[in-house]
Amino acid sequence: MNGVPIVTELPGIADFPRIARDKLRYGDTDRQGHVNNAVFSTFLETGRVEILFDADGPIADDGCGFVIARLILDFRSEIVWPGEVQIGTRLHSIGRSSLGIVQGIFQGDRCAATAETIIVQVNQQTRKSQPFSDVTAQRLARSGKA
Repeated sequence: MNGVPIVTELPGIADFPRIARDKLRYGDTDRQGHVNNAVFSTFLETGRVEILFDADGPIADDGCGFVIARLILDFRSEIVWPGEVQIGTRLHSIGRSSLGIVQGIFQGDRCAATAETIIVQVNQQTRKSQPFSDVTAQRLARSGKA
């Protein structure tokens, strides 16, 4: 991701192989009457889980977990209650111990936010990055690459 934006044009929900949904709660709103900006990160988490966990369980190697190393979130428009949002997610890149994820948050047909995230696999004992095993790299590649 090297500081150069990946998302330069507003995507459509069809641009993402994984789509999750979240119901908007009244408690998500702020004094301006729209969904608070902090809730957008929660929506992104909902979408990431679709890639980082599958029917066989967590994708991270045994004894490892994922941490966010970088998150770039661009707010494109407000989200208003009531309703739901769709979160589109795709893998942009798979590195030695990290992966790049691109996401969009949509209310109806409108793209309300885009995000670029770098996630690193970390050994839970050493708290340091750990390279993906071949099995994990293959599972990641199947889980959400466009």
